[in-house]
Amino acid sequence: MGVSTNFAVAGAFALLLAGLANAGDSTSQPIRGGGAHFSWVVFEALESELEQKTGRELTLFGRKSMLGAGCKAGIDVAKESRPGHETFGLVCCDTKKEILEKEGLVQHPIANEPILILVNKSNPVNDLSVDQVRGLFSGKIRNWKQVGGPDKPVAVITRLHCKHNPGHWKTILPGEEHFSKDRVNVKSAAEMVARVTDFANAIGHTGSTWDFGSDSRVKAVKIGGIEASTENMKKKRYPFFRQLGVVTVKQPGKDVMQIIHEVQAGESFRKLARQYSLQPLH
Repeated sequence: MGVSTNFAVAGAFALLLAGLANAGDSTSQPIRGGGAHFSWVVFEALESELEQKTGRELTLFGRKSMLGAGCKAGIDVAKESRPGHETFGLVCCDTKKEILEKEGLVQHPIANEPILILVNKSNPVNDLSVDQVRGLFSGKIRNWKQVGGPDKPVAVITRLHCKHNPGHWKTILPGEEHFSKDRVNVKSAAEMVARVTDFANAIGHTGSTWDFGSDSRVKAVKIGGIEASTENMKKKRYPFFRQLGVVTVKQPGKDVMQIIHEVQAGESFRKLARQYSLQPLH
């Protein structure tokens, strides 16, 4: 075997070793985050900046996630984290402590998100009191005429997800048994918007980070003259909200924690929060 052949073999062996080393290097692998759509919106908007600051590639999923593939998926994704395969979960509720303890996870709050009260754009009602909202969703108020609207029956649309967690739709009514028995319960925010678009007499609810689109025929009403905004959330003037957050294993990697800290306290997130009427929690 000639000298040049020996160098070629040695070079090939060195490349093989380098490849094996890179394969075991956790920093060469993407960080995976997934779960609830409403938290996904925040991370997706900041993805490029987060990748630049950490030097790590992000793989995110959660667009228009449905019931069973939202907060539950966030918990499942977080549990997958291990050396060489770093993950975090996206949730749109304040996860119950017993669930976190059972799964060996911790939650990192990001922001409070207003829950918008939705009606069809053809409905002349633009403002409802807290008591009127609760009366409409409970079925105690059955006709829009009772709150200054048309003489039409109320169609109640609900999405009662994450029933074991506090907050979220429970800021409207404390349990599913308190909502109208004649309600239509949907499985996703997309379906919620579609139903309120379809039914001129509907009332529904969803988070403020949802992109309604120009053809949704849906509007959010003020609550007691107060609109959902970052300022009104900070002053606790807007009554309906939920907590967006991230769940991780108890000892996540430093890059995962840097990503979370950048979202919690970064200036780019502050601007995004104002865009979506979110209240940063850090």
